[in-house]
Amino acid sequence: MVHAHLSRDLRAQKKKRALPVRKGDTVKVVRGKFRGRSGKVTHVNLKKTFISVEGMVLKKQSGKEVLAKIHPSNLVITALSERKGE
Repeated sequence: MVHAHLSRDLRAQKKKRALPVRKGDTVKVVRGKFRGRSGKVTHVNLKKTFISVEGMVLKKQSGKEVLAKIHPSNLVITALSERKGE
C-alpha cells in the first residue's frame, strides 16, 4: 500500500497517523527537490510505489517535461479527496 502521513489537523480529525494516498488528494512535499511545494495527486503507481503530483515536472535532456516520481514517505497529506466509507 502507498501510505503517507497526515497533516496535524487531519491527524486530529481522523484519529489516524497515515492513510493511503489517492488520486485527487492534496499533498505537500517535505523532502527532496520539490520541498515545500503543494499540489494535487495526478497518478499513483502501486506496483512501483511512487506518486506524481501536478505541477512538479522534471526537464529531460531532450527538452521533454515529465511528471516527477515522488516516494510517499516524502509527502504529507494536507487535504483528502472524497472517499467512500470514511
